[in-house]
Amino acid sequence: MAQPAAIAQDSTSLSRADLDYDTPPRRSEEGMPIGNGRMGSLVWTGDTSAHLQINRGDVFAEDSTTTSFPRTHSDYASGCAFVDIDFGLTNGQPALAGGSGVFHQHLSIANGVVTLKGAGVSARFVASQSRDCFAIEVTDDRDSAAPIAIDLRMLRYQARYLRKPFPATNPHSSTIATGAHTATSAMEIRDKRILLTQHFREADFCDSSAVAVGVNGREVTADYPNESTVRLLVSPGKATFTLLVSSAASFDPAIDPAETALKELNATPTRFDAVVESNQAFWTDYWSRGYIHLHSADGVADTIENNYNYFLYIMASASRGDYPARFGGMLWYSNGDLRAWGSLYWWANQSCYYNGLAPTNRFEILDPTFSMYTRMFDACALAAKQQWGSSGIWIPETTWFNGEPRLPANIADEMRRLYLLKKPWSERSDEFMTLARCQESFSSRWNWISQDGHYELGQWVLEDKGAPPFGHVTHIFGTTAKIAYLYWLKYQYTMDEQWLRQRAYPMLRGCVEFYRNFPNLWKEADGKYHIHHTNSNEPAWGVRDSDEDLSALHGLLPIAIRASKILNTDAELRESWKEFFKNLAPIATSDTPDALVRENYTGPRVWVKGTKPAAKAGGMLPDGNTLPEWNFDLATVNTSDPAMLKIANDTFDAFFPRGIDADTRVGTLSRLAIAAASLGRAEAVKYLIPSQMLHNERPDHGVEIFRNRLALREGPGATECQRLGRGAEALHNALLQSAPAAPGEQPLIRVFPAWPKEWDVRFKLLAQGAFLVSSSMQDGKVVSLDITSEKGGQIAIINPWTGNQITLKTDAGKTYHVTADSN
Repeated sequence: MAQPAAIAQDSTSLSRADLDYDTPPRRSEEGMPIGNGRMGSLVWTGDTSAHLQINRGDVFAEDSTTTSFPRTHSDYASGCAFVDIDFGLTNGQPALAGGSGVFHQHLSIANGVVTLKGAGVSARFVASQSRDCFAIEVTDDRDSAAPIAIDLRMLRYQARYLRKPFPATNPHSSTIATGAHTATSAMEIRDKRILLTQHFREADFCDSSAVAVGVNGREVTADYPNESTVRLLVSPGKATFTLLVSSAASFDPAIDPAETALKELNATPTRFDAVVESNQAFWTDYWSRGYIHLHSADGVADTIENNYNYFLYIMASASRGDYPARFGGMLWYSNGDLRAWGSLYWWANQSCYYNGLAPTNRFEILDPTFSMYTRMFDACALAAKQQWGSSGIWIPETTWFNGEPRLPANIADEMRRLYLLKKPWSERSDEFMTLARCQESFSSRWNWISQDGHYELGQWVLEDKGAPPFGHVTHIFGTTAKIAYLYWLKYQYTMDEQWLRQRAYPMLRGCVEFYRNFPNLWKEADGKYHIHHTNSNEPAWGVRDSDEDLSALHGLLPIAIRASKILNTDAELRESWKEFFKNLAPIATSDTPDALVRENYTGPRVWVKGTKPAAKAGGMLPDGNTLPEWNFDLATVNTSDPAMLKIANDTFDAFFPRGIDADTRVGTLSRLAIAAASLGRAEAVKYLIPSQMLHNERPDHGVEIFRNRLALREGPGATECQRLGRGAEALHNALLQSAPAAPGEQPLIRVFPAWPKEWDVRFKLLAQGAFLVSSSMQDGKVVSLDITSEKGGQIAIINPWTGNQITLKTDAGKTYHVTADSN
């Protein structure tokens, strides 16, 4: 996409979002994040040492074929090695222990540099944006001190009982076996560089990683201080030197990741400032793509801006590789392989980070999501056929990085009949259950299995959730639609027809064809297509006409029809889609027969989760963490259907029977602030966005927001900032909406559709149609509006100056300067 002339992000504004500590972090999860989107770490300290855990987004200890991790929360990914820099003592006291004015740690989000100062020592940390390498500049100003020790440590260690050809021949190696899975860590010293490699193997699966560490500007010696550590000792004395820490990973067993890591290290400048300077072009461009500057008299808006900018920094640092940042942990793991929820991707959580990114005009941080789901396209097509007897694709709500594996034909046939309720659960075979006992129950395919199993005489004994074959995520199909819609949105925001043809349309087509051919969807006596025995996200199992599925179909069918017209393809199939859409059942509401409505409900007409029977009703309203009716351009301030908008507003109000004020709280994953913005509810936006971004979801459960704005909502090891992503999406919708009047129609630009008049703002964001929109509001009045066409398309704008005509003046750069003729 061509970049227009732009106002660069204000460096002063960015600096207000920096992290600044005058006391050491209380725990590792409170460290400061650095990364290049592929490789990342928190930087935290102990009394004498600075610590990092090197993580990569492309390191997976296992894939979908594993049969070794039936115990939940036990599979793992991302972690490569610990790196510790031990400064020792200064005048007999720990160098980083703190004390009055001694300790200081700072992160600049403008360029990703962490500075650390202690007693007589200091360090600067940065991630190279062009190489997979960290540069760390260490300055020792002490007259007398012990050598500085740099330790590279294994994440896991166990005596080496297994004999393997490689790398078990290395005496400094360790292998851990879990079922049929092995994880081997090996340390090496090569020419005063230290290395730690990991090799993960199970059947045909292989992944490996390596971390290399070297020092420039100071003499070093290398040794093995213990069975799990390799060390560099830097000679003592006043000096400044640069430490380089590189990493690499590969799924190819023929590739030595250590060699790759050393190449990355050798290609990185040895002078710290040279790395910072080489990064500058990236950061200048990144911050110039768009901005939101906020101010309010009470300071709340200013704090929201700081959190927004920090979120953009986090995404640049964690999400620019081949795989998206995983919702719990991202690249910020700091306690080895301990992490809640294992290594699977959960879309309800992933969507917190990725759903709202398109308006930022930074698609490089969204592209890892597209890359992963496109790579698993064939696996999703096979799963649709084997597991559900359908066509197209099925993307599970929770899945491995490479999708679901191929099933043996007889197991696939039995699973299909069991899951479609064509075969009684009581008649399941021993062979089916034997396979189930060694599966990860967090996977959608096997999620009827409870995570509360146990070992008995060395064998895993599974339990079900009480309503097999249903579980929280077994029969969720709306995820496929939501991800396909995200592909469509990239087309809408970029108008890249090649993207539509090669990447987005296959997803749209695959989703619609899955639904159209799903065996439990048929036309009933009322002449409408109804879908049976699916989930409404996690709370309602086995419902008829779930709001997840009906919302997906009402939104995605017209989009797929339009896409096929644009590409002039699938004309015959398009006619089938039109018939399907024309006769599709409506989204269930509280006046739908057999709807899941509270007993004696007498309130306004609202959307409900689905219709009976259901294995687990889960309440009446849509799931606030997914709100499917607010996806797919179904219910926005631009929606032309007044009945649709009335139900949307009534449903939103039903979530807040006591109204909304400064004490109202919304959860980390909640989409209610996004819904408020989408519906033009400025007063709700004023309270809900700060509530979500700034407040603790469950203070009585100790879910703390750390000084680094990260939290552990998902449990041990799962460091995250999902609430910031949800808040960012709500901000975008409150400032600028470009959704069409109905799905599949022309985008319609509207500025400040839900903006609190108490908050002054100026912004630059991308709109659908490939229009870059810059505007400002002060004292509740729109001051300016400029729109730059990236692709020269037709523009449709809602007049922001009510009652006045507007004038569009175009300069040579295709920028429309929009002004009111009178005030």
